[in-house]
Amino acid sequence: MRDDIFTRWGDEKFSFNESVASVFDDMISRSVPFYKVSSELVCLLLAKTLRQNARVLDLGCSLASTLLELHAKRDDLELVGIDSSAAMIELASKKALAHGAKIKLIIGDILTNELGQNDAVILNYTLQFLKPHLRADFLKKIFSSLHKNSVLILSEKLECAKPINTAITQIYEEYKEAQGYSKLEIAKKKEALSSVLIPLSAKDNEKLCFEAGFSTFECIFRWGNFATFVAIKKIKI
Repeated sequence: MRDDIFTRWGDEKFSFNESVASVFDDMISRSVPFYKVSSELVCLLLAKTLRQNARVLDLGCSLASTLLELHAKRDDLELVGIDSSAAMIELASKKALAHGAKIKLIIGDILTNELGQNDAVILNYTLQFLKPHLRADFLKKIFSSLHKNSVLILSEKLECAKPINTAITQIYEEYKEAQGYSKLEIAKKKEALSSVLIPLSAKDNEKLCFEAGFSTFECIFRWGNFATFVAIKKIKI
């Protein structure tokens, strides 16, 4: 379904409710620049580097699109997704069934759910929705859930340096207009997301990952204020 929900959105804050879930694939593909390209890159990287029967956990998996794409490349992987939105998990389950993909999908709070032991964890535009004071401990929890030499894939909207942040924001809003969103829709969504989505800088995200214990932090894709990073957990000798 086409995302036009902000033509009729009220004054409420943004949430991943049934209305959002029903248009989410269209919303994210039109709202996050080169989303399909960056997702393809992530899945290719994981498909090439993960061991046989590796476990991949997607936190805030939404409609499980990344897990489904990964399944198409490596059907031996154990794929697990957690999301707090029941509407998202319901639709994700239907998509997985339609694709014949065996994906374990869980309705739960990623802050409190057990994460198990994983070879890769995906945080695809999820960390930005957590209160900033919760992020450090959450990343430490993820680090503990990873086997040695495992990876965290982190995609985030970023706060750019002040001299260019205003211009980058304007360029991004013009990008959304080019995707068919009206100025009113863009303004309404921006207001709905204020205080809900709190972006940090690339350096702040890197600092959080290093403090959690990761030894490598590499940007593999970036467009303006959107980026995908890989953080690696290695054995300390």
